[in-house]
Amino acid sequence: MQIKQLIPTRSAIAHLRFVFSLFLFPVFLFALSQTPHADQSKVWLVFFIWHFLAFPASNGYNSYFDRDEQSIGLLERPPKVDISLYYFSLLIEALAFGLGFLISWQFALAVLIYGIMSKLYSHPATRLKKYPIISFLTVFFFQGAFIYWSTWSALNTGDLFQGWDSRFVIAGAICSCLIGASYPLTQVYQHEEDSSRGDRTLSLLLGYKGSFIFSGALFAGGLVLMYLFWRPTGDLYYFYQFLILTLPIFLYFNWWFYKVGQDTRHANFKNAMRMNFLSATCMIGYFGWLVLAA
Repeated sequence: MQIKQLIPTRSAIAHLRFVFSLFLFPVFLFALSQTPHADQSKVWLVFFIWHFLAFPASNGYNSYFDRDEQSIGLLERPPKVDISLYYFSLLIEALAFGLGFLISWQFALAVLIYGIMSKLYSHPATRLKKYPIISFLTVFFFQGAFIYWSTWSALNTGDLFQGWDSRFVIAGAICSCLIGASYPLTQVYQHEEDSSRGDRTLSLLLGYKGSFIFSGALFAGGLVLMYLFWRPTGDLYYFYQFLILTLPIFLYFNWWFYKVGQDTRHANFKNAMRMNFLSATCMIGYFGWLVLAA
């Protein structure tokens, strides 16, 4: 390896997809909203580790092995990957792991585990992406509950083995349902390319209609869990506020489902990105409001 290979090219920077971290930002905000008297230095460090190092490293590593030629998340025309993407993604992942020790060894371990699972997801030797159920469960757990639990622990006690109660578990399950609900919709426009590579994604397994039904069912499950999360506290106002702020997601989802039912060409990159950004905006609005209200 040459030193210059550690310097990312413009293509490598594009494939890190830093903006994609916005889609996982609501999970961080949810954990922060449940953290009384948060240490601001910890908050910013944990945020930086996840959103500027670990998540982009995962995006870059996946892109290097996927070598997509058609649209992927946030990149309508992805540039050709080069070796700097591989080495730079490993470099910033190592930096994320090292900085994790400034929080606790448990948090550093969580960052390492997340990185390992992202590699298993895309590396040709394992490529979990080829298996629809396993790949879904990997994303469902590790981008949802796992991120919530490890972030909450990092911001509070620093110990992953403390704080476990029913509300803690439910909060993680809410995050997994919300992340899982978007998962097949991020694949619904990639059927042709995924098939050509031999990747049997969940959206391919479910089909266009099944992808939307599955997504809607998981979101509904998230709503039920959100109700169960707030009911014991007597603060159902927060649940009703969630319903109000996520109403645009519900309306756009149903419009898009209707359009795809008429013509599957509507299952395209632009509509999927609109769905992602609308969902992220509404979720950030709600969980950001929770942080301010805490």
